[in-house]
Amino acid sequence: MTYEEAKTYLADCNQYSGEFSVEPIRNLLSLLGNPQDQLTFVHIAGTNGKGSVLAYVSTVLKEAGYKVGRYISPTIFSYRERIQVNESYISREDLIRLTEKVKAAGDQLLAEGRQHPTMFEMETAIAFLYFAEQNCDLVVLEVGMGGRLDATNVIRNTKVAVLASISMDHMGFLGNTLGEIAEHKAGIIKSGCTVVSASQQPEAAVSVRKKAEQEGCELICVEPEKIKIEKRGLEGQIFSYKEHAQVEIALAGEYQFLNGALALEVLDELKRKGYEISEEALKAGMKKTVWLGRFSAIARDPLFIVDGAHNRDAARVFRDSVERDLLGKRLIFIMGVLADKEYEEVVRQTVSLAAEVITVMTPDNPRALPAEELANTVKKYNSHVQAAESLAAAVDLAYEKAEKEDAIVAFGSLSYLGEMTRLVWKKTGREE
Repeated sequence: MTYEEAKTYLADCNQYSGEFSVEPIRNLLSLLGNPQDQLTFVHIAGTNGKGSVLAYVSTVLKEAGYKVGRYISPTIFSYRERIQVNESYISREDLIRLTEKVKAAGDQLLAEGRQHPTMFEMETAIAFLYFAEQNCDLVVLEVGMGGRLDATNVIRNTKVAVLASISMDHMGFLGNTLGEIAEHKAGIIKSGCTVVSASQQPEAAVSVRKKAEQEGCELICVEPEKIKIEKRGLEGQIFSYKEHAQVEIALAGEYQFLNGALALEVLDELKRKGYEISEEALKAGMKKTVWLGRFSAIARDPLFIVDGAHNRDAARVFRDSVERDLLGKRLIFIMGVLADKEYEEVVRQTVSLAAEVITVMTPDNPRALPAEELANTVKKYNSHVQAAESLAAAVDLAYEKAEKEDAIVAFGSLSYLGEMTRLVWKKTGREE
C-alpha cells in the first residue's frame, strides 16, 4: 500500500456509514487490542474554539516537558496534520503501516457480518494505535461531531472533559435546540473526570451542569468578568486571567481571550491533578501557540487574513474582530461555505462590512455550495459581489481590487483555507 492508496482506502470507508453509533469503532478497537485504554486524555467538545483550546493546552504541555498527542479535525494543510505528537505529524510510513493494520481488522468485521467502520472511525483507531506506540503522556483529543456518539467517545481515561463554546450546529444529527445539541456534546463527560466549560448560553449551561451532576463530576466554568485585556491586535495580544498575569498570545481575534481563559482553566486543573506545569512553561507555551485559519494574517501590503467563521456564533465574533482590528480599512472579502451550514446567517452578519465580496466554491468537497449560488445570497445584503471560477482566480481578483493599505479577508469553511493560504504564499513569494 502506498501513501496515496492508504488515503484513498480510508476515504472509501465512508461507503459503510450507517446509523450514528459508537458500536463499529468499539468492535474495531477490540480487535486491535483497545490501544485507547493505554492512554490518558483531555477530551474537547464544543462548536467554536475547540481547535484553539487544543493548541494552547498541547503546546503548554509540550513546553512543560510532556510527550503530547494531538488529534484534530478538520485539517488545513496536510492529511497527516490530524495525528501529531509534540506538533510533528505522523509519518507517511507509519500512516501506511497502521492503515494496513486497521484494514485487516475492518475486513474481519465485514467477514463476520458486522458493521464496517467509517473513515473517521478508522482514522481514530489509527490515532489511538499511534499514540500508544509513541507512549504519549497525555493525548489532547478533539471530538469529530457532537460528543456522546462520536467515535472519540470510546475512551475511558479522561482527566479533563472540556466544553468549548456551544451553539447551533449539525442540527440534522445533534438536535434542533441548543439544549439538545449541548446534551450531545456533554456526552463526553465521564465519571472520574473534571469538567471545564466555557461560559455557555443558559440553555447549553443547563445541559452541561446536568450531565456533570449525573456523573458526579466537578464542574469548573470560565469567568469572563475576570479576563482583563491588556493588549489587542494582529501583532500579538496580552491578557490576564485570575492569578495568571500578562499572558501573551500570538493568535488574533477577540474570541481568543475566551479561548485562552478556557485553556488556562484546563491547565490549572491538570496541575491540581499532579501534572507539573510551571508558570514559565505556561507563559512560554501560550505565547508559542500557532493555529492557522483563526483570524490569521498570512500576508502584508495588502494585509491578507484567513478565518474559519462558518456558523452564526463564529460569524458574530468574526464581525467583532473585523470591526475592532481592521477599523478604517477598505475590505475585500473572499467567502466559501458548505451547503449544509447556516450560510445565509453567516452572510447576513458579515458581508455588509466589505466594499467588495468574491465568492468561491470550496474545492474537492461534495458538500460545497457553488460560488454562483453563494453570490446570489450575498446580493441580498451587498450588491458588490462576483463569483470566481476557482480559488486561484479569487486570489488574483482580490489582489487586483486591493490597494496596499486595504485588507483582504478569506473566511467561511475551514476546508479551503489551507489551499487559499498556499496560493497567497506562492503569489507573495513566501515559503510554506
